[in-house]
Amino acid sequence: MGCEHYYSTLDIVEIRFKCCFRYFPCYLCHQKEEDHTIQQWKEGEFTTKAVRCTACSNELTIKEYQTCNAQCPYCSAAFNPRCRLHWHFYFGMISFDEKIDPILHRIHGLVVCGNELK
Repeated sequence: MGCEHYYSTLDIVEIRFKCCFRYFPCYLCHQKEEDHTIQQWKEGEFTTKAVRCTACSNELTIKEYQTCNAQCPYCSAAFNPRCRLHWHFYFGMISFDEKIDPILHRIHGLVVCGNELK
């Protein structure tokens, strides 16, 4: 399944959504196909295999995905590092990274600037 919303050569990850246990390339693809609300994986569930690299089809745990430095640990394919900006849709946390978040980004009505919520 390809993504019509994010389609660079680095957009090769699919997320298994907790609410339906189906894989989708992004939250917008999920919203287009499903008629239920997205449920986030909670921090205590981050050992769950819920991320798939479409380059090699291997599944990663959420923790592996969050700590892999935007590279598949199985096939070394590069992942889009800007996907971190959407982690709050999938995982029950908001992650800040100095390399990615110096730009303004709107998350649930909050403006993220650097490492601060304003």
